[in-house]
Amino acid sequence: MTETPETEPRGPVSPTNGGDAGTAAPTGRGPVVAALMLGMALAALDGTIVSTAVPQIVGDLGGFSVFSWLFSGYLLAVTVTLPVYGKLSDTFGRKPVLIAGIILFLLGSVLCAAAWNMGALIAFRVVQGLGGGALQGTVQTIAADLYPLKERPKIQARLSTVWAVSAVAGPAIGGLLASYADWRWIFLINLPVGAVALWLVARHLREPSRTRPAARPRIDWPGALAIFGAGVLLLTALVQGGIAWPWLSAPSLALLGGSAAFIAVTVVVERRAAEPIIPGWVWRRRTIAAVNLALGALGLLMVAPTVFLPTYAQSVLGLGPIAAGFVLSVMTLSWPVSAALSNHVYNRIGFRRTAMIGITLAGLILAAFPLLPYPGAPWQPALLMLLLGGALGLFQLPLIVGVQSTVGWAERGTTTASVLFCRQVGQSMGAALFGAVANGVLASRLGSAGDLDSVSHALENPAALTADAADQLRRAVDAAVDHVYLGAAVAAGLSLLVLLFVAPRRFPVLDDNEQPVPKS
Repeated sequence: MTETPETEPRGPVSPTNGGDAGTAAPTGRGPVVAALMLGMALAALDGTIVSTAVPQIVGDLGGFSVFSWLFSGYLLAVTVTLPVYGKLSDTFGRKPVLIAGIILFLLGSVLCAAAWNMGALIAFRVVQGLGGGALQGTVQTIAADLYPLKERPKIQARLSTVWAVSAVAGPAIGGLLASYADWRWIFLINLPVGAVALWLVARHLREPSRTRPAARPRIDWPGALAIFGAGVLLLTALVQGGIAWPWLSAPSLALLGGSAAFIAVTVVVERRAAEPIIPGWVWRRRTIAAVNLALGALGLLMVAPTVFLPTYAQSVLGLGPIAAGFVLSVMTLSWPVSAALSNHVYNRIGFRRTAMIGITLAGLILAAFPLLPYPGAPWQPALLMLLLGGALGLFQLPLIVGVQSTVGWAERGTTTASVLFCRQVGQSMGAALFGAVANGVLASRLGSAGDLDSVSHALENPAALTADAADQLRRAVDAAVDHVYLGAAVAAGLSLLVLLFVAPRRFPVLDDNEQPVPKS
């Protein structure tokens, strides 16, 4: 049976089913789109710029044993605040949430530039992350508000391009600033970009008129705190487990047990709340639940190319950091192109089938990685990453556009945040799971002393190793990364199963003419 493209509305939109009264046709969207791209650039450039300046930061402030929390602390803050910001944007509007997020991010940037030791820098990175959570979720939501269904691939492709350019330019900018200026400038450079984005949002973004509720909206602060506690404990366990302490140690078990207790508290609190941060309908509606699970699996599989491919390129292929980064960056070049063209596919065969094609191709490409010859040539993994980017662009964007189109304005922020939250959690779980897989393979090949970090450090100084020892280490890393890619292929298979058995055959798309969009 042929699947019909999702162009048919689910039914009238009203304040009770997620819509709002009134319709506004967007005019002069250019300044708002520019603001969204600048806001996304703040979040996208952050990680890539900071990573290249780590040696200079550690040399100045010390704290080598805890520097990984520069990234983990930021990730934690972004992830656990996504659902909160999504609900706030549905309750009070996108504009105040986005403005608050930009201000908080810039405040964190100023504080990071003024940090006097590693502990202070980590704390200020968390402040940055609190703003980053608002940036990521609200930018995506406003993008869906601005454009009707047929035009959404345009703005999503632009946002994807921001991530692609950031992946390529970020390390170069960070390296230049750290080498020829001072590492503190990698945070101060955010100020002019953020100031322009802030002015454009304040000046040009005007939200649609909405039906005001009879009672003043109440914020579910107990639910927000419970979600925050569960997220912090769970992600800390996933990020630090197997690195700072063994998986079966007291710290890991305590964190996992504490997160389980907070999750139980969250369920109880959210069921009783009048306006829950994570409403039950997020999981009761098949479309949203399926997209959440499918993109959670995407976060899981993305760990293979983003975390382990650079190690493979340097340790196995013998490339330098810049060349290794290029092998990965080709994926970010094909992704936005594929995403921009995906509307030609899903307009004919539907969101679900388009995503199924994309994730099937991605699974096959990931499964082909272990078939590469040893040691091989750099163009071989680069070609696979180019194809993988094209496949994932065909997978992710139809799901995001599709799920955003099934809800009205008053539910879109919560829906978008739930999708991003699941993807972030999936990525954290993938880092923990595949890190354990890689270290397990290395241990079986090299003995109990083998782990990815120690082997990679040993291969950074090949002169200290015999030719046979270096070759043995490289083959061990090659085998470890092969197993990780096979695991990523399994994650792609799980995502395909979710789309097959959980997602509806047709997404219940709402009529654009019955939904308000922001004025500009």
